[in-house]
Amino acid sequence: MGFFDRFKKKRKVRVPREGFNKPLTFTPQPFDYHPKIILAWAKAIEGNEELLDYLWEQGYHELVMTKYAIFLKDKARDWLMENNYPHFMALIHAAEGNKEALNWLAKNKFFLFYNMALAIEGENKGFVWINKNSTREIFMLTKVIKSVKDEIEHEHNELHKRSRYT
Repeated sequence: MGFFDRFKKKRKVRVPREGFNKPLTFTPQPFDYHPKIILAWAKAIEGNEELLDYLWEQGYHELVMTKYAIFLKDKARDWLMENNYPHFMALIHAAEGNKEALNWLAKNKFFLFYNMALAIEGENKGFVWINKNSTREIFMLTKVIKSVKDEIEHEHNELHKRSRYT
């Protein structure tokens, strides 16, 4: 059955149960990681399974789940929402073109994630902001996520492209 799943229509971006139009009513977990953890996460997103296992074993479950959420795994997306990481999910949704999620990030002052999402969506001003206001590790992480999201989109478009020979 998995073979045929590839030919299903592109699924809609899921909005969390509360939606992105409501302000925060709780304090989400901070995005405060050592630069080496950011770099390990970037490499794990690129496919380094050893680093992914290391992050899990060290208790960075949210980073591992975000990696899987980037790769469209619904269970990981649900886990992020259920475990106080709605800002991570908003980053992913915004990076997938969801304007409501992008506005939610700005409204709730997640400026780093807001600009990461802009950059991932191809907006140069996001990269300019990150370069000016963040670290090299975050810049690299953003480039990695952009590359992965672009590859996922390209593969999706190739699967749905009609052959001119049929």
